[in-house]
Amino acid sequence: MNRKGEWIIELFLRLSAWLTVAITIAIFGVLLWHAVAFFQEIPVWEFITGTSWSPLFSEKKYGILPLLSGTLLTALIALFVAVPLGLFISIYLSEFAPKELRQLARPALDLLAAVPTVVYGFLALVFVTPLLQWFFPTIETFNALSPGLVMGFMILPIITSISEDSMRGVPSNLREAAFALGSSKWQVALKVVLPAAFSGVTASIILAFSRALGETMIVAIAAGQQARLTFDPTVAIQTASTYIIQLSLGDVSQSSIEYRTIFAVGLSLFLLTFLLNNLSFWLRSRFKNRQKSIS
Repeated sequence: MNRKGEWIIELFLRLSAWLTVAITIAIFGVLLWHAVAFFQEIPVWEFITGTSWSPLFSEKKYGILPLLSGTLLTALIALFVAVPLGLFISIYLSEFAPKELRQLARPALDLLAAVPTVVYGFLALVFVTPLLQWFFPTIETFNALSPGLVMGFMILPIITSISEDSMRGVPSNLREAAFALGSSKWQVALKVVLPAAFSGVTASIILAFSRALGETMIVAIAAGQQARLTFDPTVAIQTASTYIIQLSLGDVSQSSIEYRTIFAVGLSLFLLTFLLNNLSFWLRSRFKNRQKSIS
């Protein structure tokens, strides 16, 4: 291909990269524009520190902490499931599994990410919740535990794929040196490979956490719509994304303060996931730089 063709391709790739940046800035701008109108009526401090959320009730309260607690609760339950299972799978595929099994397991794990989240939601409601009620009769029909457990399997491919790539990127001379000192395969995996790939593994966990924070359909179907400031996983809760859906499908006037709460909540969720994604990117960059220095 001639120089002119290469220049056209480079320009197209550069425009594509800048397009993603422009879309992100546009989303932030829209959220901020409408959120400013909300914060002109409701103090920011009251919004951040308030412990009650009832903008649609007669006694209106605009404290976002109940929504954030519900969002964090389901996301942490998901991490409790996905992190140990994902790390175990990653270590096995990277250090122990034969090539044929690895080629079969990776697409199977990636398939979990392709399942529509509405399917996960109905699975949590009609299968996981009745199963939990069989073990814990006091658990409510809508609860945080069921969607959190199912969400853990949804984010599992994020942790396994990135963590395995990080572990496989560890230089082989580190493994050979550990074997030469008499270490077993498990000792090499846990004491050499895993610490060397720590930045990449941590980045995968943070990225999975941010994905769980923004999940909508699973919690909308199985977690309920009661904004509670609680970390009890057996009761119904409401997440930030669930509230946005609830209000968007209602009959609230677009000029009302109740409607503007959508953008205030959306802005909070956007900033939280944006910070986590950037932290994940920084850790991955640090891991790559560390691998280059070791090599």
